[in-house]
Amino acid sequence: MELILVRHALPVRRENTVGPADPELSVEGHAQARLFAQYMHAEQIDVLYTSPLQRAQQTASPLAELKNISPVVVEGVAEFDQHSNEYIPIEELKAANDPRWAEMINGTWTSPEEAQEFTDRVIDSLETIIKTNRGARVVVTCHGGVINEFLAYVLGLDTRQFFYPNYTSLHRIAASSNGHRSILSINETAHLRNSGLPMGLFHG
Repeated sequence: MELILVRHALPVRRENTVGPADPELSVEGHAQARLFAQYMHAEQIDVLYTSPLQRAQQTASPLAELKNISPVVVEGVAEFDQHSNEYIPIEELKAANDPRWAEMINGTWTSPEEAQEFTDRVIDSLETIIKTNRGARVVVTCHGGVINEFLAYVLGLDTRQFFYPNYTSLHRIAASSNGHRSILSINETAHLRNSGLPMGLFHG
């Protein structure tokens, strides 16, 4: 089967909320999600899964409408910051030279969820999706941390958060029923090229 992990589109900045921030997509983010849907429209998609967080569900929405399929929410592919009361896009942290950016780069940034718990739930959730969709092409709209965890697992890396997935980037994994996993593409963003929309640390 083919597992396609997709990072959500650009959300709004939200800080010091009562309860989890869980931001919605920005205007640019909705435009990114539409371009992503158009890009994927020609492909056969058997099942569409999404994280429970707003930014992932709203990213899945245009594709679900074009393909006339209902997204299935999977709690286990929520991001490690799902309970945080703030969300600041990473490129804003970088531009401001925020100490949290340095912590992320150095691997010293922490979250309320233990690192191993996050790793385990992400891998367990995605492996369950693989096992229940034999021979299918499956899209999962999720998060940069989730994508890093699973690709590091496939590659056998000790460092879990090892690269920056762009907004609405696709990461394709071929998964066989005998347990073999191989990466077909990383950071696929052809749909954002020349769009003028932010891709993350770069622009389209």
